[in-house]
Amino acid sequence: MSEIFIWPGQPPYAAEGYENDKPTLTPYLVEGAKSAVIICPGGGYRHLAPHEGEPVAKWLNEAGISAFVLKYRIFPHKEPAPLADARRAIQYVRARAEEYVIEKNRIAILGFSAGGHLTANAGTSWIQGRADAEDPIDFESSRPDAMILCYPVITMEDYGHLGSREALLGEKASSDLVQKYSTEKQVKKDTPPAFIWHTFQDEAVPVQNSLAMSMALSHFKVPHELHVFEEGHHGIGLAEDLEESSGKWKELCITWLRKQGW
Repeated sequence: MSEIFIWPGQPPYAAEGYENDKPTLTPYLVEGAKSAVIICPGGGYRHLAPHEGEPVAKWLNEAGISAFVLKYRIFPHKEPAPLADARRAIQYVRARAEEYVIEKNRIAILGFSAGGHLTANAGTSWIQGRADAEDPIDFESSRPDAMILCYPVITMEDYGHLGSREALLGEKASSDLVQKYSTEKQVKKDTPPAFIWHTFQDEAVPVQNSLAMSMALSHFKVPHELHVFEEGHHGIGLAEDLEESSGKWKELCITWLRKQGW
Protein backbone atom coordinates (compact mmCIF):
# COMPACT_ATOMS: atom_id res chain seq x y z
CA MET A 1 0.00 0.00 0.00
CA SER A 2 1.23 3.51 -0.80
CA GLU A 3 1.66 6.08 1.93
CA ILE A 4 -0.13 9.41 1.53
CA PHE A 5 1.40 12.59 2.93
CA ILE A 6 -1.39 14.37 4.79
CA TRP A 7 0.20 17.81 5.13
CA PRO A 8 1.13 20.06 2.21
CA GLY A 9 4.80 20.88 2.68
CA GLN A 10 6.18 21.05 6.19
CA PRO A 11 3.78 19.94 8.96
CA PRO A 12 3.09 22.36 11.82
CA TYR A 13 4.46 22.06 15.38
CA ALA A 14 7.60 20.21 14.28
CA ALA A 15 10.44 19.55 16.72
CA GLU A 16 13.57 21.51 15.94
CA GLY A 17 15.77 19.50 13.61
CA TYR A 18 12.90 17.16 12.67
CA GLU A 19 10.91 19.53 10.46
CA ASN A 20 10.93 17.07 7.57
CA ASP A 21 9.22 14.23 9.45
CA LYS A 22 6.18 13.43 7.31
CA PRO A 23 2.99 12.07 8.91
CA THR A 24 1.27 9.67 6.51
CA LEU A 25 -1.86 7.62 5.98
CA THR A 26 -1.68 4.17 4.40
CA PRO A 27 -5.06 3.17 2.92
CA TYR A 28 -6.51 -0.35 3.00
CA LEU A 29 -9.66 0.00 0.95
CA VAL A 30 -12.48 -2.50 0.50
CA GLU A 31 -14.65 -2.39 -2.58
CA GLY A 32 -18.22 -1.62 -1.60
CA ALA A 33 -17.32 -0.33 1.88
CA LYS A 34 -19.23 2.75 2.98
CA SER A 35 -17.31 3.33 6.20
CA ALA A 36 -13.72 3.68 7.31
CA VAL A 37 -11.58 3.48 10.44
CA ILE A 38 -8.33 5.41 10.98
CA ILE A 39 -5.87 3.36 13.05
CA CYS A 40 -3.36 4.83 15.52
CA PRO A 41 -0.78 2.25 16.65
CA GLY A 42 0.60 2.51 20.17
CA GLY A 43 4.18 2.78 21.35
CA GLY A 44 4.34 5.28 24.20
CA TYR A 45 4.69 8.23 21.80
CA ARG A 46 8.23 6.95 21.11
CA HIS A 47 7.64 4.35 18.40
CA LEU A 48 4.70 2.90 16.45
CA ALA A 49 4.00 -0.78 17.05
CA PRO A 50 3.75 -2.64 13.70
CA HIS A 51 1.35 -5.31 15.04
CA GLU A 52 -1.14 -2.57 15.91
CA GLY A 53 -1.16 -1.16 12.38
CA GLU A 54 -1.44 -3.22 9.20
CA PRO A 55 -2.81 -6.42 10.83
CA VAL A 56 -5.62 -4.37 12.36
CA ALA A 57 -6.40 -2.78 8.99
CA LYS A 58 -6.62 -6.22 7.37
CA TRP A 59 -8.92 -7.46 10.14
CA LEU A 60 -11.24 -4.51 9.51
CA ASN A 61 -11.09 -5.22 5.77
CA GLU A 62 -12.30 -8.76 6.45
CA ALA A 63 -15.34 -7.21 8.12
CA GLY A 64 -16.00 -5.11 5.01
CA ILE A 65 -14.65 -1.85 6.46
CA SER A 66 -12.00 0.31 4.80
CA ALA A 67 -9.08 1.34 6.98
CA PHE A 68 -6.21 3.82 7.08
CA VAL A 69 -3.10 3.40 9.22
CA LEU A 70 -1.83 6.72 10.54
CA LYS A 71 1.88 7.30 11.00
CA TYR A 72 1.71 10.22 13.40
CA ARG A 73 4.66 12.15 14.78
CA ILE A 74 6.28 10.89 17.96
CA PHE A 75 9.16 11.95 20.23
CA PRO A 76 11.11 14.22 19.90
CA HIS A 77 7.95 15.89 18.59
CA LYS A 78 5.72 16.85 21.51
CA GLU A 79 2.18 18.11 21.90
CA PRO A 80 0.29 19.29 19.94
CA ALA A 81 1.97 17.59 16.93
CA PRO A 82 0.37 14.10 17.31
CA LEU A 83 -3.09 15.60 17.87
CA ALA A 84 -2.65 17.87 14.85
CA ASP A 85 -1.81 14.77 12.78
CA ALA A 86 -4.86 12.84 14.02
CA ARG A 87 -7.18 15.77 13.33
CA ARG A 88 -5.66 16.22 9.90
CA ALA A 89 -6.05 12.52 9.10
CA ILE A 90 -9.78 12.64 9.86
CA GLN A 91 -10.21 15.83 7.84
CA TYR A 92 -8.19 14.34 4.96
CA VAL A 93 -10.30 11.18 4.73
CA ARG A 94 -13.52 13.16 5.09
CA ALA A 95 -12.47 15.59 2.36
CA ARG A 96 -11.81 12.67 0.02
CA ALA A 97 -14.80 10.57 1.03
CA GLU A 98 -16.22 10.61 -2.47
CA GLU A 99 -12.91 9.43 -3.92
CA TYR A 100 -12.74 6.59 -1.37
CA VAL A 101 -16.47 5.84 -1.89
CA ILE A 102 -17.24 6.14 1.81
CA GLU A 103 -19.79 8.23 3.68
CA LYS A 104 -18.56 11.40 5.37
CA ASN A 105 -20.42 10.54 8.57
CA ARG A 106 -18.98 7.03 8.83
CA ILE A 107 -15.36 7.78 9.76
CA ALA A 108 -14.12 6.33 13.05
CA ILE A 109 -10.74 6.41 14.77
CA LEU A 110 -9.17 3.49 16.65
CA GLY A 111 -6.05 3.41 18.81
CA PHE A 112 -4.00 1.18 21.07
CA SER A 113 -2.26 2.30 24.28
CA ALA A 114 -0.68 5.72 23.56
CA GLY A 115 -2.46 5.56 20.21
CA GLY A 116 -5.61 5.11 22.30
CA HIS A 117 -4.74 8.31 24.11
CA LEU A 118 -4.36 10.05 20.76
CA THR A 119 -7.70 8.59 19.66
CA ALA A 120 -9.44 9.81 22.82
CA ASN A 121 -7.74 13.18 22.39
CA ALA A 122 -9.03 13.43 18.81
CA GLY A 123 -12.52 12.53 20.00
CA THR A 124 -12.63 15.04 22.87
CA SER A 125 -10.66 17.94 21.33
CA TRP A 126 -11.86 18.02 17.74
CA ILE A 127 -12.08 21.18 15.65
CA GLN A 128 -14.76 22.55 13.36
CA GLY A 129 -14.12 22.98 9.67
CA ARG A 130 -13.41 26.50 8.43
CA ALA A 131 -15.36 27.74 5.43
CA ASP A 132 -12.76 30.46 4.81
CA ALA A 133 -9.77 28.08 4.77
CA GLU A 134 -7.34 28.16 1.87
CA ASP A 135 -6.85 24.40 2.03
CA PRO A 136 -10.08 22.50 1.14
CA ILE A 137 -9.17 19.81 3.68
CA ASP A 138 -9.60 22.41 6.42
CA PHE A 139 -13.22 22.89 5.34
CA GLU A 140 -13.99 19.61 7.10
CA SER A 141 -14.61 18.91 10.78
CA SER A 142 -12.07 16.70 12.57
CA ARG A 143 -14.74 15.12 14.77
CA PRO A 144 -14.66 11.32 14.41
CA ASP A 145 -18.06 9.66 14.18
CA ALA A 146 -16.96 6.97 16.64
CA MET A 147 -13.84 6.08 18.61
CA ILE A 148 -12.43 2.71 19.58
CA LEU A 149 -10.09 2.72 22.57
CA CYS A 150 -7.92 -0.39 23.00
CA TYR A 151 -6.17 -0.60 26.41
CA PRO A 152 -5.81 3.18 26.13
CA VAL A 153 -3.70 5.62 28.05
CA ILE A 154 -6.37 8.09 29.17
CA THR A 155 -5.08 10.16 32.04
CA MET A 156 -1.82 12.04 32.50
CA GLU A 157 -2.35 11.94 36.27
CA ASP A 158 -2.59 8.96 38.65
CA TYR A 159 -2.75 5.57 36.92
CA GLY A 160 -1.42 7.12 33.74
CA HIS A 161 1.62 5.93 31.79
CA LEU A 162 4.67 7.96 32.78
CA GLY A 163 6.62 7.16 29.61
CA SER A 164 3.81 8.41 27.37
CA ARG A 165 3.38 11.52 29.46
CA GLU A 166 7.06 12.45 29.37
CA ALA A 167 7.37 11.75 25.64
CA LEU A 168 4.30 13.85 24.82
CA LEU A 169 4.43 16.62 27.42
CA GLY A 170 8.05 16.66 28.58
CA GLU A 171 9.48 15.83 31.99
CA LYS A 172 8.38 19.12 33.57
CA ALA A 173 4.86 19.51 32.21
CA SER A 174 2.74 22.17 33.85
CA SER A 175 -0.37 21.20 35.77
CA ASP A 176 -2.47 22.95 33.11
CA LEU A 177 -0.91 20.83 30.37
CA VAL A 178 -1.41 17.65 32.39
CA GLN A 179 -5.10 18.55 32.82
CA LYS A 180 -5.48 19.39 29.14
CA TYR A 181 -4.15 16.00 28.04
CA SER A 182 -5.99 13.96 30.66
CA THR A 183 -8.69 13.06 28.19
CA GLU A 184 -11.23 11.96 30.78
CA LYS A 185 -11.39 15.64 31.79
CA GLN A 186 -12.06 16.81 28.24
CA VAL A 187 -15.21 14.76 27.58
CA LYS A 188 -18.25 16.82 26.56
CA LYS A 189 -21.79 16.12 25.41
CA ASP A 190 -20.64 16.16 21.77
CA THR A 191 -17.89 13.59 22.30
CA PRO A 192 -18.51 10.74 19.81
CA PRO A 193 -19.72 7.31 20.95
CA ALA A 194 -17.00 4.95 22.07
CA PHE A 195 -16.07 1.28 22.28
CA ILE A 196 -13.50 0.64 25.02
CA TRP A 197 -11.70 -2.51 26.05
CA HIS A 198 -8.93 -3.28 28.51
CA THR A 199 -7.53 -6.21 30.49
CA PHE A 200 -7.39 -6.64 34.25
CA GLN A 201 -3.85 -8.03 33.96
CA ASP A 202 -2.47 -4.94 32.21
CA GLU A 203 0.34 -3.66 34.45
CA ALA A 204 1.79 -1.08 32.05
CA VAL A 205 -1.43 0.90 31.54
CA PRO A 206 -3.82 0.03 34.39
CA VAL A 207 -7.47 -0.64 33.71
CA GLN A 208 -8.33 2.45 35.75
CA ASN A 209 -7.65 4.44 32.58
CA SER A 210 -10.57 2.87 30.75
CA LEU A 211 -12.77 3.00 33.84
CA ALA A 212 -12.12 6.73 34.18
CA MET A 213 -13.06 7.30 30.55
CA SER A 214 -16.25 5.29 30.95
CA MET A 215 -17.21 7.31 34.03
CA ALA A 216 -16.62 10.58 32.18
CA LEU A 217 -18.65 9.44 29.18
CA SER A 218 -21.44 8.28 31.48
CA HIS A 219 -21.49 11.67 33.22
CA PHE A 220 -22.18 13.39 29.90
CA LYS A 221 -24.50 10.61 28.71
CA VAL A 222 -22.28 9.76 25.75
CA PRO A 223 -23.21 6.28 24.44
CA HIS A 224 -20.38 3.79 24.87
CA GLU A 225 -19.56 0.18 25.51
CA LEU A 226 -16.85 -0.98 27.96
CA HIS A 227 -15.33 -4.47 28.20
CA VAL A 228 -12.78 -5.52 30.82
CA PHE A 229 -11.23 -8.95 30.23
CA GLU A 230 -9.36 -10.82 32.92
CA GLU A 231 -6.57 -12.21 30.72
CA GLY A 232 -4.00 -10.40 28.63
CA HIS A 233 -0.82 -8.40 29.14
CA HIS A 234 -0.36 -4.92 27.73
CA GLY A 235 0.08 -4.57 23.98
CA ILE A 236 -1.71 -7.73 22.85
CA GLY A 237 -3.19 -6.07 19.76
CA LEU A 238 -5.62 -8.44 18.04
CA ALA A 239 -5.10 -10.93 20.91
CA GLU A 240 -4.99 -13.87 18.53
CA ASP A 241 -3.57 -16.17 21.23
CA LEU A 242 -6.47 -15.38 23.54
CA GLU A 243 -9.46 -15.97 21.27
CA GLU A 244 -11.56 -17.42 24.10
CA SER A 245 -11.03 -14.43 26.37
CA SER A 246 -9.73 -10.97 25.46
CA GLY A 247 -9.55 -11.95 21.79
CA LYS A 248 -13.34 -11.66 21.74
CA TRP A 249 -12.93 -7.89 21.66
CA LYS A 250 -12.80 -8.07 17.88
CA GLU A 251 -16.21 -9.70 17.49
CA LEU A 252 -17.72 -7.38 20.09
CA CYS A 253 -16.23 -4.34 18.39
CA ILE A 254 -17.58 -5.27 14.95
CA THR A 255 -21.02 -5.87 16.46
CA TRP A 256 -20.85 -2.44 18.09
CA LEU A 257 -19.74 -0.80 14.84
CA ARG A 258 -22.67 -2.42 13.03
CA LYS A 259 -24.97 -0.79 15.57
CA GLN A 260 -23.38 2.57 14.72
CA GLY A 261 -24.17 2.01 11.07
CA TRP A 262 -20.81 0.72 9.87
